[in-house]
Amino acid sequence: MTPTPEKVLGDAFDAVNARFEFQLSAREIGRVERTEGGIIGLTGFSRVGFDEVIEMSSGSKALAMNINEDSVAAVALSPGSVFQVGDTAERTHREVSIPVGEGLLGLVIDPLGTDLSTGAATVGSEHFSIDRRAPEILQRAPVQRPLHTGIKAIDATIPIGRGQRELILGDRQTGKTSLAVETILNQGEDMVCVYCAIGQRQSAVKRVIDLLHGSKMRDRSIILVASGDDPPGLQYLAPYSATSIAEWFMLQGHDVLIVYDDLTCHARAYRELSLLLDRPPGREAYPGDIFYLHARLLERATQLRSDLGGGSITALPIVETKAQDISAYIPTNLISITDGQLVLRRELFERGHFPALDIGRSVSRVGGKAQWPAFRSVSGDLKLFYSQFEELEAFARFGTRIDDQTRARLVRGRRVREALKQRAFEPQLPIEQIAILLAATQGGMDDFEIEDFADAEHRLLTHVRGSDLWLKTDLRQPLSEQQIETLLSDIDGVFRAHGKD
Repeated sequence: MTPTPEKVLGDAFDAVNARFEFQLSAREIGRVERTEGGIIGLTGFSRVGFDEVIEMSSGSKALAMNINEDSVAAVALSPGSVFQVGDTAERTHREVSIPVGEGLLGLVIDPLGTDLSTGAATVGSEHFSIDRRAPEILQRAPVQRPLHTGIKAIDATIPIGRGQRELILGDRQTGKTSLAVETILNQGEDMVCVYCAIGQRQSAVKRVIDLLHGSKMRDRSIILVASGDDPPGLQYLAPYSATSIAEWFMLQGHDVLIVYDDLTCHARAYRELSLLLDRPPGREAYPGDIFYLHARLLERATQLRSDLGGGSITALPIVETKAQDISAYIPTNLISITDGQLVLRRELFERGHFPALDIGRSVSRVGGKAQWPAFRSVSGDLKLFYSQFEELEAFARFGTRIDDQTRARLVRGRRVREALKQRAFEPQLPIEQIAILLAATQGGMDDFEIEDFADAEHRLLTHVRGSDLWLKTDLRQPLSEQQIETLLSDIDGVFRAHGKD
């Protein structure tokens, strides 16, 4: 019986696939020819793939990054490993992967999935490659659900939505990590949080671990650490490993908040690797593909459609600036990739203003769509009002004579500025924020001196926490004019009861 053309073609494809699978599975042994700065030069590999894991005879692992005709340059991944010229190495035929699953909650791990408290490999329900494709456009849904940070200045003027990518940038020691950690601490049982430390000092990471493990979020958080003492290869892998862990939870229908602290150190680690691999430097000595490196990472944060589970990843990448220069290479890249930025200003931080948020330069490209409708009724034009107040205050410093109306606007603006201040790690509920902002923006606190403002705010918060009028307010509906009048009347009654006319 003569075989059909389809059968002949199918047999040919089967033969090609069989040869290809044999090549993939064929054992290959290489040899270490040189070691320098965590880079290992290998020979003897003819079919090794880019980003393939190579296992050394000592048990240490390396990542193939430069593939040449007669050699391979690999990056060491194991901390403290010593490589000798002449050591043997073997292909593993797999990319770097990490265990994922519920079993990681509450743990502190490294980018390869090792539990740092025990030194043992963690066990997950499955393994995910650390460099996965981002969801397709048609798999994504609009960002519309609010992510409440508990920080008035953010929730009122730069609201963040679940599935958004909001950059936090500022100089050293301006409270960037505190802002991100406070956002994690304010989440509830419906949120899984992943904190990824990249190139940080071990003492700084220890403080974050203590904060998270001493809070209600201990069993809902995963901390992934590649400290400044770890090889640059591990620092390079860290944010990708953390994102793969977050993706597993997103695919199960969970909402995930992930913090990258910080991507400046990640870019430096990649620059170090690239220069050691003899790749040509570009602007500010960073390799030309650094933009793609961060773009393919942050594109994985999204809100999935409801028929795909409705899970989300909200990303808060942190980047460090020098002298508030946001036009430098890495900050510029990340601003263009993300959906907005929170800019922290050193002058505000030094004056004790927490958060040290530059409201005029900060932006959320999702905006009011990711804000409770009741909140939007109070803070809809707050950012514009505040920006105009700052300009007016700067103008008034020249000693210009101002009229009564302008003076009243300055008085109101200073009270709004006080209302936006908040002590670190003292988050507030949405209804509490609404009460304070309503009082400040509608004149309920104009009669208070600045030094008495904190006491007045405390009185109001104490009242709101025990009042059915406030606690039963539906945040999912805009406040009507009548509701606003009723709430303002209640605020006035609180202050009159304490001796303010």
